[in-house]
Amino acid sequence: MEKPQKRLVIFMPSMDGGGVEKNLIIITNYLSKHIKNLTLITFDDGFKKKFSKKINIINFKKKSKINFTKYFKYLVCLIILSKEILKNRNTSVISFQANIYAIILSTILRFELIIRSNASPSGWTNSFFKNFLFKTFFRFPKSIIVNSLDFKKEIDKKFKIKSTLIYNPLNKNEILKKSKEKLNFKIFKKKKSLKLINISRFTDQKDHITLLKAFNNIHKKINIELLIMGYGANKDMINKYIFKNKLNDKIKILGFQDNPYKFLKKSDIFILTSKFEGLPNVLLESLVLKKFIISTDCRTGPREILKNGRFGFLFKPLNYKKLSKFILEYSINKKKYKNKVLLGYKSLDRFDLDKNNKKYLIEILKIL
Repeated sequence: MEKPQKRLVIFMPSMDGGGVEKNLIIITNYLSKHIKNLTLITFDDGFKKKFSKKINIINFKKKSKINFTKYFKYLVCLIILSKEILKNRNTSVISFQANIYAIILSTILRFELIIRSNASPSGWTNSFFKNFLFKTFFRFPKSIIVNSLDFKKEIDKKFKIKSTLIYNPLNKNEILKKSKEKLNFKIFKKKKSLKLINISRFTDQKDHITLLKAFNNIHKKINIELLIMGYGANKDMINKYIFKNKLNDKIKILGFQDNPYKFLKKSDIFILTSKFEGLPNVLLESLVLKKFIISTDCRTGPREILKNGRFGFLFKPLNYKKLSKFILEYSINKKKYKNKVLLGYKSLDRFDLDKNNKKYLIEILKIL
């Protein structure tokens, strides 16, 4: 008699609309076609419509307008996960977030666990205690999935583990389709301006100040505009810099957009100023829409996506002067760099949707 398949729980406490959420939605919907008993545990309920109806979603519905902290969300969802495990011991888990807490719970309640790590350890192991903590607990999961080769090399060496590399599944057709939607308002004022765009959370990690300093350094030299899209705690700081330097006429701030691709399509250059990453989806999405990219050479992802600078420009984090020079260089020699964009577009097979989704399925079936 065939052994019944275990229930799979996907653990993602906080969903705010970033790159991790995009990957979660793509991967979870794919898994729902192959795994019958699939449950998603999350605190937030704003993304329900994006998931297949085959998925059992357990979430803590917010009845107030309170902005709960991510740690409160972690706590609530860990309690929910504990109850679900105790209710059905024939359960395995893949965690996309709050991984250390999920690992600790798995050692207490003894369930099989896979974790997906989303960003370079250089961004979240900045103390002896954290290094010790991760080195200790990373021995317990069945596997640790990472999303770039440099990320794998870094995490394997740092914590003496053997992680599994699976690239972010890239849905090119959806990006192209959504990019064709019409905009209801004008985002760039001048037809002949060089149009820059940045799409990211307003956090220290994304380092918008470096972008703003570079813009402030050159905006009087060339006809240039900037659109910044996102959300987060640093919004006031970004607005204060723009106001202080009288850049309001040339920089526009937009909040979170469900469809960022129609905005990205209208731009000339996508700029990433992150201090660290994992494998930034937004660079892949920019290549799908054949946009020129200027990115920090941060750990990890940008160098791998842009093939050491073959498909765009790379500069050291925090170096706004180098970013300024690259923007000026592109503005003078646009035609010269078209080939970089085309080569980047042709390189996207590495991130093929079906190929990488299948890798997730193969890895997860090992614990079912």
